[in-house]
Amino acid sequence: MTSKIHICRALLLGALVTLTGCTWVKLSDAGAAVTLAETESVAACQHVGMVTTQTRHKVVMERGDASVHEELLVLARNQAAALGANVIVAMGPPSEGNQDFAAYRCEPDAAG
Repeated sequence: MTSKIHICRALLLGALVTLTGCTWVKLSDAGAAVTLAETESVAACQHVGMVTTQTRHKVVMERGDASVHEELLVLARNQAAALGANVIVAMGPPSEGNQDFAAYRCEPDAAG
């Protein structure tokens, strides 16, 4: 009986570790055309709007910062594409699963 409990605990722990490291959001084809840039790089670009992203930073326990950051970036790229943007600029670091981005439409080579 004790070995069954240990096996169940190990499986549950493995599932939790897997869940906390996963990214749930998929990059759309349009989002794949959107790049992340620094503020200085978009001076010649047209500002088309703001994108606010949000994801769960906890699933039973804290998710890894890298997973949360990647998911926020994918969400921002997908949303920016829907605005007709091809470049985003982070307005600050992620905070508790939230991050804001400015969305821009840049001519080729304008946001290099």
